[in-house]
Amino acid sequence: MRRGNHHKVSAATAFRLFSSTDIMPIEQFKYSKLPPEANALREDVRRFLADTLSDYPARLRAHSWMGFDPAFSARLGQQGWIGMAVPTQYGGSNAGPFARYVVVEELLAAGAPVSAHWIADRQSALQILKFGTEAQKQHYLPAICRGESFFCIGMSEPGSGSDLASIKTRAVRTDTGWILNGQKLWTTNARHSHYMIALVRTSDSAAGRHEGMSQLIVDLRLPGITIRPIRDLVGSEHFNEVFFDDVTLSADALVGTEGKGWDQVTAELAFERSGPERFLSSIELVHALIAAIGPEPDALQAREIGRITARLLTLRNMSLAVTAQLAAGDNPAWAASCVKDLGTTLEQEIPEFAHALLETAPSGAGGSAYAQVLAYLMQSAPSFSLRGGTREILRGIIARGLGLR
Repeated sequence: MRRGNHHKVSAATAFRLFSSTDIMPIEQFKYSKLPPEANALREDVRRFLADTLSDYPARLRAHSWMGFDPAFSARLGQQGWIGMAVPTQYGGSNAGPFARYVVVEELLAAGAPVSAHWIADRQSALQILKFGTEAQKQHYLPAICRGESFFCIGMSEPGSGSDLASIKTRAVRTDTGWILNGQKLWTTNARHSHYMIALVRTSDSAAGRHEGMSQLIVDLRLPGITIRPIRDLVGSEHFNEVFFDDVTLSADALVGTEGKGWDQVTAELAFERSGPERFLSSIELVHALIAAIGPEPDALQAREIGRITARLLTLRNMSLAVTAQLAAGDNPAWAASCVKDLGTTLEQEIPEFAHALLETAPSGAGGSAYAQVLAYLMQSAPSFSLRGGTREILRGIIARGLGLR
């Protein structure tokens, strides 16, 4: 039995630190109970998933929210479970963020392949709903809600990473619209997506490095766009690099207000960083580990699984607190960064815990379901602290929120 130094800092400990009255008000993570009408969806979603994914193997469930299946997304759209916060006039169900939270939680717990519609549902639809023109809402939102229109997010660039203020991709205004040039990097699902909402430079502002940026909707089928997949350790190609070479965009590509892209994108990042996907990416390994250990764990196994469960419950409560702030129209960027950083830490530690609790070796081909899930997550977990903002950037945001920098 291998026994290692498992803990750095627990989510519960961090929560107590963040909640100290002389550091940060407790209201940032005020307990928020799911409304009964939202929780009422849970059994319907579970029945749907039990029927739809009855033969779905554990090794594919391990892909969690990176599993790509357009047919599954279309079935979810038929159920009304995409774009749930979108008003009915645009194809949604006007159900609110808590109802969506319940659906997403069940999808992730089951390892459903939601990647195709994921970013459009989580971010792009809400961004268009909040900042878009009426024409943009009418054009884009119904197809998103049907699970037929897929979006990616163009933020990171070579040499900038999560430091979005240093981006160089530029759009120049013309008589008829925009000419776009530059490059985006680590763009999830770009090669499968129909559209990108890109953060670009539209002017050089002396007011500060966060000024002069705008968001544009880019049709990825336009001439002048080249998309190259980036293959990771497990052979997946979720990440991509995207090149723009004199791409012509129409005037209505602009989302929101020109020059206010930074303010818009910080609000968007709260959606990206706070959901249950930020602590459930490794949940299939927890399920497989418990099944492999069986009903009679030894003392170490019982203790460590209990610790994982406690941290998951803490993160869930923190995530729900952020959802409550989003539902109230707030911009909880600081709290969302805490959820993402602490959640990613746990997600990356779960394969280490599992490897210490069982002698079963990971297996990329063949072997037990547990061995296959362990192999996949041991190789993919390092990327969890890249997507959605690196750990260094998140901790900088947290430090500023605490008044430490």
